[in-house]
Amino acid sequence: MSKSKTTIVILDAYTGNPGDLSWDGLAELGSLTVHERSAPEQVAERCAGAQVVLTNKSQLPAEVIAALPELQYIGVMATGTNVVDLAAAAERGIPVCNVPAYSTDSVAQMVFAHILNFTQQVAAHDAAVKNGDWVSCPDFAFTLSPLAELRGKKLGVIGTGRIGSQVAEVGRAFGMEVLGYSRSKPDHAIDDIFAQSDYLTLHCPLTEETRHLVNAERLATMKSTAFVVNTGRGPLVDEAALAHALNTGVIAGAGLDVLSSEPPTADNPLLAAKNCSITPHNAWATFAARERLVNTSIDNVRAFLAGSPVNVVNR
Repeated sequence: MSKSKTTIVILDAYTGNPGDLSWDGLAELGSLTVHERSAPEQVAERCAGAQVVLTNKSQLPAEVIAALPELQYIGVMATGTNVVDLAAAAERGIPVCNVPAYSTDSVAQMVFAHILNFTQQVAAHDAAVKNGDWVSCPDFAFTLSPLAELRGKKLGVIGTGRIGSQVAEVGRAFGMEVLGYSRSKPDHAIDDIFAQSDYLTLHCPLTEETRHLVNAERLATMKSTAFVVNTGRGPLVDEAALAHALNTGVIAGAGLDVLSSEPPTADNPLLAAKNCSITPHNAWATFAARERLVNTSIDNVRAFLAGSPVNVVNR
């Protein structure tokens, strides 16, 4: 395909590149149109006539793909590809290419940001100091409740792919005992990991088998001092069950970067749950990770135009 004849559309550029990175490398490969965001009803119209479409969270279901006869390539500017009907694209011979491993270190950092915020109560102590509690304290130091040390604690890692393995490595650096679970190599039984872990972190893909992996039954087997982290996908957790477990002291806390619907609805029970810290699905979004995301997305398109697509997920 001639680069000069290639029409390229980005459906939702803002999250990955809010303006601090460049799409110039992509513009060199064809005629580029960048949309900051696209509503579902705008997707088909905006993709019309394009040979190359890039998306982050804008969905390309079978009916949209069928309505785009000139479409030849779909680039997912993320690792997860559930926003695209992979089978429908494959039937048309359209490669769907993702960006693997760009956010591994950043997500691992967020896992421990949540864990350390819990163990050291960083946000709570900061709020107390600014509320005047230290100014009026008779002692040189105070704690709101006992602080915890990670050395010797058990870190349960559900899903030991790239991110899970990196989290395990960081945990070992803190002196933690790692209990890892992978479907392909189940070193420990998953229910045993729930029962034994002091800190449990989720890094498995969302499938029908893993939906509500964290549920009332498994939460009931956990230590009352346990802490759950989810930087994977929101539906891995039964949110009502987790909120109930937090509010009734079944477990001690949770740190979440993902929820079942994003943005969440105002009635999501976790928004008001006790000892639950929530970040807005931005574990992946460090500058370094986003730069890798943008550059690899461009490299993927370049490889496709050269006739040798890479990172294809629907062969």
